[in-house]
This record gives sequence, structure tokens and C-alpha cells, in this order.
Amino acid sequence: APWRLMMSLTPSRGCLLDLPWEDILVPHILCHLPLQQLLSLQRVSKSFQSLIQLYLANMRCFDSSQIGPAIPRAAFVNLLKDNEVLQQLALQNCSDWLTDRELLPVIGQNHHLHQIQLKGCAQLSRHALVAISLSCPNLRRLSLAHCEWVDSLSLRSLADHCKALEAVDLTACRQLKDEAICYLVQKCSKLKSLSLAVNANVGDVAVEEIAKCCPELEHLDLTGCLRVKNDSIRVLAEYCPKLRSLKVKHCHNVAESSLSILRSRGVELDVEPPLQRALVLLQDVVGFAPFINLQI
Repeated sequence: APWRLMMSLTPSRGCLLDLPWEDILVPHILCHLPLQQLLSLQRVSKSFQSLIQLYLANMRCFDSSQIGPAIPRAAFVNLLKDNEVLQQLALQNCSDWLTDRELLPVIGQNHHLHQIQLKGCAQLSRHALVAISLSCPNLRRLSLAHCEWVDSLSLRSLADHCKALEAVDLTACRQLKDEAICYLVQKCSKLKSLSLAVNANVGDVAVEEIAKCCPELEHLDLTGCLRVKNDSIRVLAEYCPKLRSLKVKHCHNVAESSLSILRSRGVELDVEPPLQRALVLLQDVVGFAPFINLQI
């Protein structure tokens, strides 16, 4: 246990707590211990409790998964009540109970956040995204996957105030349509990674605008975007030379005729070429595939 290490110093040799807290213990020692174990240290003594409270008020990264499979609401509120210097916030493990009431105070007092993970936090509202946009001008990465409360107005607020965004995950944000996506990419031209997966409202108009506005784009997820067609994929190939991966599985209107351009450039695709798919299907049916030289 970490407290055994911390208490191993004998009185004659000095106590760990005698070291400068803010200059040594917090930035150089406690930061290397798991958060769950640090919280256990609070039970050692009142001095350790004070030390850990100081650490919590100064930590730069909070990931709820470090505490366990589920963090209680009251514990979350207590842990972050004094922190004003967070840079990374991951709360996917709080999705069962997290509401605006718990999140907004944390966002409102932390203006240095550059990474926020809210995947599956379905009980929040559009006010959460507006608060993020107003409080976090330096935001770089944001995951709102499966947050169906995200609407076009709150996304516009994000686009207006967080123009340094590099990665946004909008998987299954089904209220969003082409117009909202177009506004986002027009304002946030530094995007390198974008997921619009599982949204049947997204079509060629959005994809073409993404291509023309985001020359730095490296990763795009269009899984299940049924309205996307070949034309927009060709535009993507033309305008995004840095594209490294594209997901178009279940995009039934996207064919190899457009994907082959990207495939020839070495872009990672999540669908196999038609011949290879046919061979896999044949192997599943008859138990073997004939030898065919795929290099021809």
C-alpha cells in the first residue's frame, strides 16, 4: 500500500510530511500514485487528509475510471469542489447519474480544460455544452458520443467559442443535421479527427464541407451515415491529403469506385475491396476459398 511507503521514514530520519507539500509532494510524488490509493491515504491521519485535499485541488487530470467502475455522486462533487486548474476531464464512468447540477460547477471554475470526455452521459442537457463552450476556450478534444441531447444551437455555441478544437466525437448525436456540422467545420478548421457515426441525418453536404474546411483532417468516422454517397467521398479524397483513416461501414451508397482513390493512397478503410469480401463470403459458405492472386 502507498501509505506504508510514505510512513516508512522513521522520526529520527524525518517524516515525509515535513517535505514541502506544494513544491515537492503534490507535483513530484503524489502525481505518480493511483487516484484510488490516494483517496485511501486520507484515512491515515488528519495531516494526510489535508495533503490529499491539497492534491485534489491542484491535479490537472481527473479520470473517473481510475476510482472504480462507478463513482458515487457525492464523492465526485467533493473531489472536485476546490479544483480550478483541471486540464483533462473524463467522466464516462459517471454516465448513470451525471446531470448539469454536478457538471456545471466543475466546468464553470475550470477555464484551462483542453480535453473533456462525456461519452454516454445521457442525463446532461444542451446547457452543459453551452457551459463548456463559454468556459473552455482552449478546448482541443471533446467526446460527446451517445449524447443525444446535443442539438444544433449548442453545437453552434461550441463552434463559436472553441475554434482550436482538433478532435470531436459526435457519434449517435442524432439531432444534428448537415447544417450544424457545416457550421462546426467552418469555424473549427483545425479538426484532425471527427466522428459522425450512427447518424442517418448526415449526408453529402456535410462531408463535402468537412473536406473543404478541414485540410488537416486525419480521421473521419461515417459509420452508418446512410445518406453519404460516392460524390462526397471523392471530394474528401481531393481536399484532405492528410487523411489516414476513414470508416464507412454500413454506408450502403458508398462504393469501391470512390474508395479506391483513398485505398491507393494507403488510407485505412474499414471495408474490404469487393473481391476480397467475396472471397471471405465464399470461405464462410463452402469452408475454403480458391487461390487467387490478389496482386493482379
